[in-house]
Parts: sequence; C-alpha cells; structure tokens
Amino acid sequence: MLAGLSDRLPGLALADISGALGFSHDGASWLNTAYSAGELSVMPFATWCAITFSLRRFHMWMLGSTLVLAAILPFLHALPVMIFVRAIQGFTAGALIPLLMMSALRFLPLSIRLHGLALYAMTATFAPNIALWLASLAVDQLSDWHWIYWIMIPPGILAFLLVAWGIPIMPPVLPRMKQGNWFGMAFGIPGLSLLVIGLDQGVRLDWFNSPLICAAFLCAAVLCTIFIISEWFHPTPFIRLQLLERRNLWLGFILFICLLVIMSTAVVLPATILEHIQGFRLPQVASLGLMVGLPQLVVGPLVALLLYQPWVDARKTFVLGLLCIALSCWLNTRITDQWMTAQFTTSVLLQMIGQPLAIISLLFLATSVVQPMEGPFVSGIINTLRAAGTVFGAALIEQISYLRGSFHSEMLLNNLGSRWPETSSSVSTGQVAEWISQQSALLSTADIYYIFTFVTLLLIPGVLCLKYIPAPRLPANTPPAASAPASPSTTASNG
Repeated sequence: MLAGLSDRLPGLALADISGALGFSHDGASWLNTAYSAGELSVMPFATWCAITFSLRRFHMWMLGSTLVLAAILPFLHALPVMIFVRAIQGFTAGALIPLLMMSALRFLPLSIRLHGLALYAMTATFAPNIALWLASLAVDQLSDWHWIYWIMIPPGILAFLLVAWGIPIMPPVLPRMKQGNWFGMAFGIPGLSLLVIGLDQGVRLDWFNSPLICAAFLCAAVLCTIFIISEWFHPTPFIRLQLLERRNLWLGFILFICLLVIMSTAVVLPATILEHIQGFRLPQVASLGLMVGLPQLVVGPLVALLLYQPWVDARKTFVLGLLCIALSCWLNTRITDQWMTAQFTTSVLLQMIGQPLAIISLLFLATSVVQPMEGPFVSGIINTLRAAGTVFGAALIEQISYLRGSFHSEMLLNNLGSRWPETSSSVSTGQVAEWISQQSALLSTADIYYIFTFVTLLLIPGVLCLKYIPAPRLPANTPPAASAPASPSTTASNG
C-alpha cells in the first residue's frame, strides 16, 4: 500500500505541488516520470536482493529509505533535485511490491495462501483508489501540500514495525553475489527506465516527432533485448523467463496487463472528466475512490474464501469479474455534461465487485502452476509487467483521449461553422471555445469507455483458455507444517 500511495498521491496533487513551488506543468511532469522509472527498474531484481541480503533486512532498508525520502521531499524546492530524489524513492518503494507476493508464495501454506494473494491484489484495487481521498485530505482539509508526502509516513512506520516483528530473521546469503547476472542488470536498469520515459512523456512530446522519445525507445529496445537474452541464458538469473512456457503464466500475464489498462478507467477517468466539465476538485470526487477502495478490505478476503470452495472454477469467477467491469464501462458511455458524481455510482460499484473477482482469480490461476522455490522469479516477472502495464495504460488512455478529442473538436467546429452567422450575435467566441472543449472531452471519454467495453469482452475467450486449477485443499490429517512451502533456507539456496 505504501508503494502505491507513494506513486499515486503526488501525481494526483501535481498541480498543487507545481503551483506552490513555481514549477511549469511540463517540468513537474518529470516528477511522476522519474518515480515510475525508478519503480520499474527495480522490479526484476528486488526478490533476488531480498534472498541475498535476507528478506527482513532488505525489506526494512527499502521501507525505511522510502519513509525518509518522503519526509525530506517537501523541503526540496529545486526541480532537478526533486526529480532525482523521486527517482530514488521510486526505486526503494518499487522494491516493496515484489516482496509481498514473494512472501505470500514462500511462507504461506495453501490453507491461507489465497488470502495473501488477496492482500497483494489490493496494491491494484485498494491503494490506487484510496489515494484519491487521501490526496483531497492532504490538500484541501489539511491545507498544506507537504502532507501529500507526509501522510504516508504513519502507516509506513506501522508497516516497518510489523515487518520487524513478523518476518523471521534469516542470515544473508552473500556468496550469491558472485552468481548474479551483473552484465544483464547493467543493461536492464537503464533500459527499463528509458522505456518509462518514452511511454510517460510520449503524449506530451508528440511521440516520434520528438528526438528525445525516439532516442529513449531506441535505446530501451536495445538495452532491454540484451537484458532479456542475458537472463534467458544465465545459469542464475534474476527472473527465470523459462517459466513463461507454462500456459497459465504467459497467457495469464497478457491478461494481467490488459486488465491493468482497463482498470485505470475505473476512478481516475471519471474524476478527470468531472474536473474538466464541472470544475470539481479532489474532495468532490474522492467518494468515487472510496467506493471502490474501502470495500476491498472485505470483498478481497470474501473472493479468496469463494475460491477455496471445491465447486468454484476460478476461470468462471474471472469471467464474472470481467463482465462486471465491461458493464461498468458500457454504462459510462452514456455520459453527458449533466453528469455529477452520483451518475457514476453504479459503474463504480460494479468496478468494486469486478476488480477483485478478476485480479484474485487471475493470481490464483497463474501462481498455482508455480512451486514455492520459483516464487521469487514469478514475483519479479509479474511485478515488472504490472509496473510497465500501469505506465502503458496511462499513456494509452491519454493518447486515445487526445486523438478522439481532436477529431470531435474538428467535427464540432465544422458543424458549427455553417451556422456561425446565426449564433455569432448571441454567443461569444470564448463561450463557443469552452463549449467545444467540454463536448469534445465528453465524446472522447465516451469513446474510451466504448473501446474498453469491447476489449474487456475480448479477454473472456483468453480466460477460458487458461488451464483449470481445482480449489486448493489440504489433506484432512496433514499437519500444517507438512503442507507448508519450502523452508526459507531451502528457498534461499534455490532462489
């Protein structure tokens, strides 16, 4: 949750931060890009480092560093320095997310592992949505943009104490340092960072019309290709790509990326369009995030319990979740300039149900073909794809919005041009421009929802192609210790 809040909160309040510090919009946008670049670049390597330096020690170092950086960021008023520190914070916070999944696969017995995966799913269903309310709390109720960074410190301290108390002390396995694929890492970190820069800044800089974006994508393609090839052939890789030969993994990860892109329309897109057409601020749209985020504390564990029932097919619960999300998107295609927060309630509630049904079912189907000692490798892969999918989804929606908005603006101007002599006497040019801006934004938003309704339905055949996995069940007379995953020492020697 801390990693999700560290990413989402400053992005939601970027206008307040840049206004308070006198940054331009273009310059301030690099704060988010730097964080995302740091986050993605660490994902493939975090679990390997956790095993090498011990999970407890590495987790506490990354968590503590994230909190320290959050404490000092508001006191840094130079944009280049803030960009650098945000990149480091993305690196430290991004390392936390793979550790959560690795711990669930490594330590939790089958009888409760699904509940651990439900907690991991909240990194996609809870934290990003609750961030909308926390951002409004910091900016409008506490009336101080500094709290955008500081508000995550209290839960972070609690998490630090829980890690110190709950994770067993294990010795580091420093001989693994000689086995690391350092050649691959030297290409992977800059390659993934440049990929994020290309995706995150692409719309603003007009993609391949910008030399910077062209150079970023070209270098990212070369560096990431070298990294992938070196990982494939290295005897002790950071992420074991050969695992993707299993159908539930390669197909499941494709579905996962698509799902992350679709889920990005749940709360942020309604909040953005309401801000544009109604002039709403964060407090007026925060309820949308709460309606999706808060129930996850109950819905997530309930979905996990459902998947434990022997009569439940996880593929069907996955499809049910997709149908809820598709219906939510379709309802929003009817958006008009009269819509307020209340008009989004039904679609948001469908997202609240559909997201955990889809995500937790997917995680169960994908990770059930993985042995405990393979957990660190799978965690690195899925979280790398998760971070990349989130950045790609934001760029895709922004690009579709730009293209469709431009198209609708042209059509509206052409239609209005033929009747301009009749209306010019009663309507000012400024009013016409504002009306065209609002209507083109509404129409492009409706187009986005039409597209994602169709894409969501297209995922259903892919879900049905996944291998059936029966509900996990422990033998009735087997003690818990006998059914638990491999011991930490065994996992360390194999991971």
